[in-house]
Amino acid sequence: MSEPTVDALLGALSEAAELGAGRVPEDELEAVRRIVASAAERRALSSEHTVVGFFGATGSGKSSLMNALAGEAIAATHVRRPTTSVPLAAVWNPTGASPLLDWLQVSDRRIMERPFAPGQELSLILLDLPDFDSVALEHRAIAERLAGQVDVLVWVVDPQKYADAVIHRDFIAPLASHAAVTAAVLNQVDRLPEGEVGRVVESLRGLLRRDGLGDVLVLPVSATTGAGVDDLRRVIARFAAERKAASQRLAADIRTVAGRLEAAGVPGKVRAADTQSLERGLAAAANVDAVANAVAGSYRKRAGQVTGWPLTSWILRLAPDPLRRLHLAPGRDARRDAELHRTSLPPMSAAQRAQAGTAVRAYADTAAAGLGDGWSAAIHEHAADALESLPPELDRAVARTDLGARASWWWPLLGAIQWIALTAAVLGGVWLLLPVLLPLWGMVAPVIPQVEGTATWLDGWPVPLALLIGGLVLGVVLGIVAAIIGGAVGAARRSRARRRLRKQVAAVAREVVVLPIEVERERAREFAAAIARAQGSRKRSPGVG
Repeated sequence: MSEPTVDALLGALSEAAELGAGRVPEDELEAVRRIVASAAERRALSSEHTVVGFFGATGSGKSSLMNALAGEAIAATHVRRPTTSVPLAAVWNPTGASPLLDWLQVSDRRIMERPFAPGQELSLILLDLPDFDSVALEHRAIAERLAGQVDVLVWVVDPQKYADAVIHRDFIAPLASHAAVTAAVLNQVDRLPEGEVGRVVESLRGLLRRDGLGDVLVLPVSATTGAGVDDLRRVIARFAAERKAASQRLAADIRTVAGRLEAAGVPGKVRAADTQSLERGLAAAANVDAVANAVAGSYRKRAGQVTGWPLTSWILRLAPDPLRRLHLAPGRDARRDAELHRTSLPPMSAAQRAQAGTAVRAYADTAAAGLGDGWSAAIHEHAADALESLPPELDRAVARTDLGARASWWWPLLGAIQWIALTAAVLGGVWLLLPVLLPLWGMVAPVIPQVEGTATWLDGWPVPLALLIGGLVLGVVLGIVAAIIGGAVGAARRSRARRRLRKQVAAVAREVVVLPIEVERERAREFAAAIARAQGSRKRSPGVG
């Protein structure tokens, strides 16, 4: 599988920077912007030339090595240090090199006539640079700047300072990811006993491995005697001939800065139980149980008014309807009026707000588990915003819920029977009074008929008395039966209303709490995937359910 191109790496890095805005430290994003800008500038310049920089400490012999490679004394050498105060460029094939050297801010240039390597026409720029550990801070600043711009880094050390901890910690190790475009030179090996050269080279190789450079090439060289100079020339010529060093250097820079971006982490798994816990907390804060109880109470009240014993059911009309008291009158088109009507539920109490806050924060804690500080803070910020908007959203959710509190088909049936029974009782009572009242007015009293032929205990009862007692008893019995049925149906309506309310609350929880947080979690996953691509990995970032 081919390596990702610089374009692909830059695209992934830019995507990561965009996704990480506000989530990772600004100084890290600024480093990304610098790399992207630097890469664009380098790619706009000569792709034919390979820029090789010699970096090292005071006295390492960079200038002498430069002269040995050039075959002439182009760089000043002296026992007095530091010798190199400004970068010096040796240029092979100067066509197109000037804009590149201008970008590198190297004004001291030597055009080389003699080929760098026999039989090869190479486009090459060698830079002799000020010392990294120069006592002049401006010299050190130049070296540090160019370390971030050259295509190939050649670390030049000498037997006296090759193990200097400062050189390795401050200069070599931070650029360890650039091993593909790095070489190390142990210069001045002529000062070592012949038997010690191999040991010192292995020691240096071990130090570089600890710096993170792996199996980077280490060459023993003497600029004075010429030992190893041809080997170094072949290594540099290979870099120049392949013309891949610039792209490799840019890829290494991109991977390095991508690795420094604050990790998004891997979002933890949000289980169904976590979402259900959030919904339960918000249902309690929305007074779902109180509304469901009001549905049952309203149903029982209205059923009693219609189906109860007419002589007493009127008393129920004096009691307020629990649903109307909440501005949730039965029979209203909740979906149509939800945005126009608000409930009269009492505002969330401190305890209810605390319950909602606990539920939302617990969900946010679970959703943020495994994420970096910036991403976790963003999720908790979404949770705080949700807590501000939840009270009116929950109220609207209750207002638009179809509570199923409408009348039942059996109400008018029992109501009609109640009125028939009451009418029979009234007729029977009046009939019984006629023999007493009519003679008082000089009228003939009617004969009271009796119940006969039923073969029951009713035989012999006066018909009016039977009507009176039967009507009264039937009304009371029907009232009791209606109350029992109303209670059972009211309980069923309460359960159904609770389910519907919780469904609406769950929708609010998803829209106001879950979705914004899940968008943030997905953004973190995309950021991690972009970082992985910017580092050259083709693996997908782990996801969560």
